[in-house]
Amino acid sequence: MKKTVTRLADGRELIYFDVDADGATVRDAVDRRPLEPVTSASEIRHDPLLDENVAIASHRQGRIHHPPADTCPLCPSTDDWRSEIPAGSYEVVVFENRFPSLSGADGRCEVVCFTSDHHASFADLDEERAALVLAAWTDRTAELSARDGVAQVYCFENRGAEIGVTLAHPHGQIYAFPFATPRTATMLRNAAAHRARTGRNLFDDVLERERAGERVVLEGEHWVAFVPYAARWPYEVHLYPTRRVTDLTRLDEAAREEFPRIYLELLRRFDRLFGTDQPPTPYIAAWHQAPAAHPEREAFALHLELFTVRRASGKLKYLAGTESGMGAFMNDVSPESAADRLREVASS
Repeated sequence: MKKTVTRLADGRELIYFDVDADGATVRDAVDRRPLEPVTSASEIRHDPLLDENVAIASHRQGRIHHPPADTCPLCPSTDDWRSEIPAGSYEVVVFENRFPSLSGADGRCEVVCFTSDHHASFADLDEERAALVLAAWTDRTAELSARDGVAQVYCFENRGAEIGVTLAHPHGQIYAFPFATPRTATMLRNAAAHRARTGRNLFDDVLERERAGERVVLEGEHWVAFVPYAARWPYEVHLYPTRRVTDLTRLDEAAREEFPRIYLELLRRFDRLFGTDQPPTPYIAAWHQAPAAHPEREAFALHLELFTVRRASGKLKYLAGTESGMGAFMNDVSPESAADRLREVASS
């Protein structure tokens, strides 16, 4: 992999990642847009009732919303259109978000473009490109985690208008939070309580139980994917490395080599869930990583959660009063039947 770091016209960092064994790729395109320096600022406010932090980022109201393909800010630049990526083509690119939810002392937000093909998706990538994305996620996790004030790095992809995506180009995001996110904090508390009660690791016990059950969807030598016993979403899959590690930087080479095949197969199964006559399945793919510095960090297990808000052909799962109001999820699809369906749509 070759990594090239450059700057956009307004000073934001942009990084090219290339599969380049001999180092011959040159990334010297200049951003010639007349951009003013980014002055957006977010604010972190604390909710004492829930003991949770909320980011206030009102400047995001002005961000670009579903532009046509020929003015997409994530496509390569052309003679007629200058985008966020100055190069005329690229493999994987990461850059600072122009409309960040977190900024300055309150963290950092980055955009990850998986391919220059506007009409592709992650599932369309080949294994070499998927491995390059994994390398980019790992690089950013390592660099951002080492920064002062960063508590947790979160790599994720939102896909589909139903999820709320404002740009159709295949991309994800990376958030460097100045605090451990509420879900992570809860998992760490529960892991500590489980260890005090049993002497064992909670994540290891959950994975052992799931691997012995009926909800395993896909399993390799180094990764296992399953629908969790208490799935919140109609179709929800958790992907774990079989050897527990805290974050992406700790994965060994064997796990890195196997990941593209396993993950691409999962995404392609999601796209086959509801039939080929349906629009692509909307989903969220979320990497859960241990906080950069936490007394319970080593007890945490890296894993990815992949879920869709579509519950049936032409029907969405909306967060209603119980979910949005009280955080109490009600799932209309049994995890066992969801696992059955995800096995049925395996590649032939």
